[in-house]
Amino acid sequence: MARSGVQYQDVQQAIDTLLSRGDTPSVQRIREVLGTGSFTTISEHFRQWRLEREHNRDVPPPKGLPEAVVSVASELWKEAREAAHDALCHYREEADRQVETAKLEANDADQRAANAEQRESALAEHLRHTETRVEGLSRDLAASQADEAQWRTQAREAREEVAKWQSAYERAQQQLGEHQAQHADQLSQQQAEWQARLTQEEQRHEAAEDRLMSLLDSARQERAQEESAYQQRLKQADKRNEKLAQEVKTLEKSIYQYQLEAHAEQQAQQQLQAALNALEQRYQEAIKKLDDAESALAEEARQHDAREKAWQEQLWSRMDAMQRQLTDLPTSLSRDQESEREDKDSLE
Repeated sequence: MARSGVQYQDVQQAIDTLLSRGDTPSVQRIREVLGTGSFTTISEHFRQWRLEREHNRDVPPPKGLPEAVVSVASELWKEAREAAHDALCHYREEADRQVETAKLEANDADQRAANAEQRESALAEHLRHTETRVEGLSRDLAASQADEAQWRTQAREAREEVAKWQSAYERAQQQLGEHQAQHADQLSQQQAEWQARLTQEEQRHEAAEDRLMSLLDSARQERAQEESAYQQRLKQADKRNEKLAQEVKTLEKSIYQYQLEAHAEQQAQQQLQAALNALEQRYQEAIKKLDDAESALAEEARQHDAREKAWQEQLWSRMDAMQRQLTDLPTSLSRDQESEREDKDSLE
């Protein structure tokens, strides 16, 4: 037989039981009283009960009830409302704390995710650099191995070359011993020769020293003579200097006089230059006036030529007119005579 679900009346009875015990109704406590039922179903019935309670909150109690019952019911109702309000505030605070905790956890998770992404990016970049470095190291290793083989070959060749040079060195040491023995013999012979030459050089040095002393004596005497001659020349030079000083003073006086004369001459030259400048200015003005006069004369000549040309043209035109008149004169005279004759004939 199928079990029926939790009904609204069951939830309402459980709420009444909780209120009678002084407990604040909640979904968890209602389920504890009922001992069964899903939280979703109990929550829906509990929401419906609260809506009905809000709707019937302002309904007055039925008439005919004792005042004590009404008072107790009102007190219980007031306490129930306060308890429900406290429980609601508690649930709201708890919900707010849970929401805040969830937000903090979400932010923390986002931060951890961002950090993880950054670490992943950094690790990927580090891995890429590591791979690049490994590739470079691999290339360097291959090159180093090639260089190592080359250096090994060169080292083997160098050892062979050292062995050759070692044998050559031993031969050179042997030859050096022989040469040293020969050189010692030659050195002893040269020392004997040098000793003999040194004795000869000492003898020549003593003779040269004697000659040097005699030369020094001669040089001292010549120096004394030159010193005396130098003193005489110095006195003569002092006399010449005094004479030159007097000549310099005379020349300075002459130069000063010449400077005075030159200054006067310069002033006269400046005056003469000023006069020349004035004459030059007057000359330029005269040249300008002459140019203006020549221009005016040229203009007058041009105008005269124009007037003369016009007069000649007028004269020629008048002469042409007179020539035409003289040419036409016989004709006009004959016409006049004919007209007079006609007039006479008409009068007769």
